[in-house]
Amino acid sequence: MSKIILETPVYSLEACMQAADFGIDRLELCSNFPEGGVTPSAGMLKILKSEIDLPVFVMIRPRGGDFAYSQKELMVMKRDIEILGELGADGFVFGVLDFQGKVNFDACESLIRSASGKPCTFHRAFDASSDYFDSLEKIIACKFQRILSSGGKNTVEEGLSLLKELMEVAKDRITIMPGGGTKPAHVTELNKTGFLKEIHASCKTWRPSKNQFINPDLSFSDDPKFFSHHLEIDQEVVNQFLEVLDQ
Repeated sequence: MSKIILETPVYSLEACMQAADFGIDRLELCSNFPEGGVTPSAGMLKILKSEIDLPVFVMIRPRGGDFAYSQKELMVMKRDIEILGELGADGFVFGVLDFQGKVNFDACESLIRSASGKPCTFHRAFDASSDYFDSLEKIIACKFQRILSSGGKNTVEEGLSLLKELMEVAKDRITIMPGGGTKPAHVTELNKTGFLKEIHASCKTWRPSKNQFINPDLSFSDDPKFFSHHLEIDQEVVNQFLEVLDQ
């Protein structure tokens, strides 16, 4: 049986280096964790590709919020794919819905063409769609390689039953990659379907910043932790995933 791929989302250069050192198989490079991830900088990707030898899939999302984009936003997404592709992105992660919550087939197909054959993941916009099985078929028809999903719920734990059903329906036509609060215990349960090929897990931890001074009267976020701490990778959690993936 083929090895199950472990992908983790990363939001900083430090977290990327940690993920590479700890044995992660693939990175999903994003920025802006509080918004659930948006397009990272070109400079970040260029430096990263010179530092590590891991596949890097890049988030293509021009803003936070919903996944129904204007024509100009789609133009930005297309240009980001072209630029980041030239800088070494190994794949792309995006998803577009229409205003009724259906997969925007034409927009997705156009963006996939811009990827010039590099693999594309339809991200958790899938979980925001109005009909999961209709979305599944449209995403397959668009020629995405995988769907990142928490089973239509906030976490994989809550969406476990739908994830299993999606895997059974999709079979080998597309990879259903569970992600969203994923725990090592979910690997064993989902692997029973026979269709678990990849899993997405943040393996994150917050570590205090090395800053010696923090202005108590200043805040850049509703959550002060975003300024006083850095989002990094927890090696112990990674090891727990690797252990269960090797069984």
